[in-house]
Amino acid sequence: MPHPVVLMLGGVAVAAALTWLIPAGEYQRVADVATGRTIAVAGTYHTVASAPVGPFAAFMAVPRGIAAGIDVVLTIILLGGAWYLVDKLGTLGRAVNALASRFRKGSLLALPVLILFFAAMGAAENMQEEIVALIPALLILGSRLGVNAVTMVGASAGAAAVGAAFGPTNPFQAGLALKLAELPLLSGFGLRAGMWTVGVALWTMWTMRWATRHRGPIQNTGVDHAPLTARDGLLLACVLVPLAAYVYGALRLDWGYDHLSAGYVIGAIAAGLIGGLTLDKTIAMYIEGMQVLLPAGLIVGVARSISLVLQDGRIIDTILHGMVTPLTNVSATAAALLMVPLQALLHVPVASVSGQAVLSMPIMVPLSDLLSVSRQATVLAFQVGAGLCDLLTPTNGALMAVLLAAKVPYGEWLRFVVRGYLLMLVVGIGGILIVMM
Repeated sequence: MPHPVVLMLGGVAVAAALTWLIPAGEYQRVADVATGRTIAVAGTYHTVASAPVGPFAAFMAVPRGIAAGIDVVLTIILLGGAWYLVDKLGTLGRAVNALASRFRKGSLLALPVLILFFAAMGAAENMQEEIVALIPALLILGSRLGVNAVTMVGASAGAAAVGAAFGPTNPFQAGLALKLAELPLLSGFGLRAGMWTVGVALWTMWTMRWATRHRGPIQNTGVDHAPLTARDGLLLACVLVPLAAYVYGALRLDWGYDHLSAGYVIGAIAAGLIGGLTLDKTIAMYIEGMQVLLPAGLIVGVARSISLVLQDGRIIDTILHGMVTPLTNVSATAAALLMVPLQALLHVPVASVSGQAVLSMPIMVPLSDLLSVSRQATVLAFQVGAGLCDLLTPTNGALMAVLLAAKVPYGEWLRFVVRGYLLMLVVGIGGILIVMM
């Protein structure tokens, strides 16, 4: 597959071409006094004068899209850079070592703790790429437990994907989608927390069942990292406290992404100094981490530009009208559930969940309004469709890197993950049905 940024730029080109082919049209939009949201009014679609977007205007949409989504772009870069810094200081590796030392050889009781840790990291910061560096230590831990590499990938990368998909505090999935849906950040927190709890519990049961049926020889091997120290506890606090403060601020003080980003700038600097780095080396390593996250941030900005091109060409409502018409004969609940496979299919070419949120929500949110589908259900459909697809789609570069590092063939991974994915799908659909009641 081409680089995701290349795919997004191709999407901009396709969107511009469509403005020359699709008739322009608009729905009447009004401000809903009760919710403060701007909604499209069903039955008011009408054609308007065409406004095709030329090649240069399409390129102009790229910097405009980045500017429009700059708060999200900066959050991805600044938050991800902080976690990168803590990872480079060895804290996450030593945490795995500490886990290994707490359980006797051959005991599977370490797996639920491991799954809980990675599911929490997925919910906190959409952990994916960081797991690649932990694979050697995880495989050593697996040899001590007597489980195969598939089990360890499931307990780490798999658990992180499940935690990220259902996590109520994940700023790159639930948080971003809620923002684009004009819903309060952390709205539906209780439901998502319940889905996260049930999902992680079922994923733990499935992973334990697989581990029990695929035991391997127990080896008396050590681990590559030094023991966890009090300093590591402080380093973890540097990246967890900003998230906790953001959760409180979003609930009580109307905080947004800028507050979250500022907290992680402070946390990153504190982590470097606590880790024994000079201020110059701290900033250098922080910038190094930002560079690693730059492509992910650009994907969000370029994805936003696709929506801008469709809006400039005045065809986004025409697309909505075409999607609404065949769905008017199904119930609102059925329409909400049909959004799940749509988001899943879209996630194959658009491997970035944050990029997909920016790409799809501007279309799916007004569509849900026209179909009388709860916006909360629309956000959940995005999380279930796109987020859970990170468990199995081959376009997920982080998953492929983890499988390569663990020497797990993709086909063997599918044997494990497909039934686990179906269990998670049941949890996700259940959440959507609860919202639609």
